[in-house]
Amino acid sequence: MDRLDLTEKATILVVDDTPDNLTLMNNLLKGSYKIKIANGGDKALKIAASDSPPDLILLDIMMPGMDGYEVCRRLKRNPKTMDIPVIFLTAKAEVEDEKKGLELGAVDYITKPISPPIVMARVKNHLALNAMSDFLRDKNEFLELEVAKRTREVMAIQDVTILVMASLAETRDSDTGNHIRRTQFYVKALAERLREHPRFAWFLTESNINMLFKSAPLHDIGKVGIPDRILLKPGRFEPHEFEIMKTHTTLGYEAIVHAETALGTNVEFLSFAKAIALSHQEKWDGSGYPQGLAGDDIPIAARLMAVADVYDALISRRVYKKSMPHEKAVQIMVVGRGTHFDADMFDAFIDIQEEFRAIALRFIDSDEDLNKKKGYMVQAGAL
Repeated sequence: MDRLDLTEKATILVVDDTPDNLTLMNNLLKGSYKIKIANGGDKALKIAASDSPPDLILLDIMMPGMDGYEVCRRLKRNPKTMDIPVIFLTAKAEVEDEKKGLELGAVDYITKPISPPIVMARVKNHLALNAMSDFLRDKNEFLELEVAKRTREVMAIQDVTILVMASLAETRDSDTGNHIRRTQFYVKALAERLREHPRFAWFLTESNINMLFKSAPLHDIGKVGIPDRILLKPGRFEPHEFEIMKTHTTLGYEAIVHAETALGTNVEFLSFAKAIALSHQEKWDGSGYPQGLAGDDIPIAARLMAVADVYDALISRRVYKKSMPHEKAVQIMVVGRGTHFDADMFDAFIDIQEEFRAIALRFIDSDEDLNKKKGYMVQAGAL
């Protein structure tokens, strides 16, 4: 029942092994409350844990078998009954007895012989307090559910935002479809391998790893700004063409910053995306681009993507090149340990290279994908 509904009588469970005491309390309370009685601890516990529990329990201490202290202890240990207020009603009047009862979780302690007005007043007050506690508890549960719901909505908005932006890049370069999925999982696998590493544990929290996974698809978002004649070129770039291609890093970063500016605030979930887009082509020795960052100045997110991106570029088939076997790709990448790649990250990659291989096979490019790419390039005049 709704314990704030004052039109419905509350239910009181009176627990006492003496019939006269049960009769006395029943006569005193029945005009204001519904009464349930129990002449022992076992029966009291069954009533309290039933589908129609009492709103308050008046509990004697001195009973044969299970005394009132043990009854209270078991009530407070059971999640179904722990919130029912217990008032001890007993002839034990020593301070230590009262202290023990309150420490066990009772809300009050009334000694016999009772004063009827005092009993009625205390019962009424504790019912009101418990009703308010129930209300606040229900309110908190409602608010927690609402927060969880809103959090899911915010996360869904994040996912959709990233998906839309990544899909935009894919319309310009259809090679990126499975590449996007593969690099997502590469980055996540590598981050999870390194989450206990002393250099990276502070950063690679569960929350941040999830955000890295979401943000990874935006690493090449800047390619939307690269002209077709360069983006879709089936052969090696001329030096001036490569310089233009390199600008996809800053174009991607600026696109994300522009989106944040339009929103009027820095968006936390895009912070990794900015770092990845701008810096995934940096190299550990400082020979990368666009800023020539070196060592730990390169964001961790970008260093993770560098390993994932290079591996996928080597093993992937394109209209202008054949795919490379996993073993050969790894052999080539070994040369870049400590120059192109953070050495500790590369060592982690070596440790889980079979997981990388499995991810590549899971999201392998099909012949149909390649043919679509070739047809698009013909239409664009690149072939």
